[in-house]
Amino acid sequence: MRRVTSPRALAMALVVVLGTAPASTSASTPASAPVPTVFLGDGVVGGYGIAPVDEGARLSCVRAQENLPDVVEDQLADQSILLDITADVSCAGAELRHVWEEQQLGGDVPPAPPQKRALTKDTRLVVAGLGAGTLGLGRILKQCSAKLRGTAGALLPEKPVDERSAAGDCAAYFAKGAGADWLAGRFEQVDKDLEKLFSEVGSESPSASVVLVGYPRLVPKDVKRCRTALPEGAGRPLADVPESAWPFLDQQVQSRLNSLMAQRAKAAGAVFVDLYATTGGATACDGDARTTGGLLEPSNVTLLHQRHPWFLHPNEPGRDQNGDAVAQAIATGVFGRGPA
Repeated sequence: MRRVTSPRALAMALVVVLGTAPASTSASTPASAPVPTVFLGDGVVGGYGIAPVDEGARLSCVRAQENLPDVVEDQLADQSILLDITADVSCAGAELRHVWEEQQLGGDVPPAPPQKRALTKDTRLVVAGLGAGTLGLGRILKQCSAKLRGTAGALLPEKPVDERSAAGDCAAYFAKGAGADWLAGRFEQVDKDLEKLFSEVGSESPSASVVLVGYPRLVPKDVKRCRTALPEGAGRPLADVPESAWPFLDQQVQSRLNSLMAQRAKAAGAVFVDLYATTGGATACDGDARTTGGLLEPSNVTLLHQRHPWFLHPNEPGRDQNGDAVAQAIATGVFGRGPA
């Protein structure tokens, strides 16, 4: 068990009021009991780049001590909903398949076990944030960035889709031919793996309500905001990704992924948290107000004498904003509460 219910949560909530839940949720949890909860996910859930790192977790997973599950727990406690987080197995770089397969962490580091091992028959709430790794977002970014293909991107282990195609041509590469076929194949895999995710969770924890968390928006609608340099000389928000690729990353990659995740969640009777729809006003391209670390912007995490850069992960304000949104979606969609 990674944590027990916090003293603050105990002070804030004496009972869990289930209210009227959708048909997909479980009403079998006693009203006086904290809800046994498991978080599955990748670095967005785990708080990649946010210091300090949780030394009790696998260091290669780069999980923050205070990450999205902590914010969700605290926000729900403010609404008198107690969570008993029995496990947070989020890990940077995790793909959907790592819910049921080991995740290789590189070098001589033992692999992370399948995330579903944290699930039990007693689990009543499962919150999952996965999908971008399966789609190959890291490979797409490396296809579009010469800097990421070099030493600056060494901590992003993926390779570009086709090293023979220049980074500056990535939008055209993905628009037709081999690049378009590759991207279509990745979306097909995400679709299959999302279906399997819900099946695996249902098998391990048949009485659990399931919440699927989408991804915060990376490229704002007004792409001109991404031309302004980050504060403190940290470069441009999207590094050297060509401007011609920005609309592609937004519409053909992220918006499309968000829609697919929403569709699969609806089909499974799960709650979907649409962070894409609510985060466009404070992306990495919004200076001091940004809620996402800029691509290759130095983060606050140093491990093994290496300063980890951001790879467009939420920073502390982003973690808090996303956690608030997830908590409200759980309160409304699982526990039948109105807006806080």
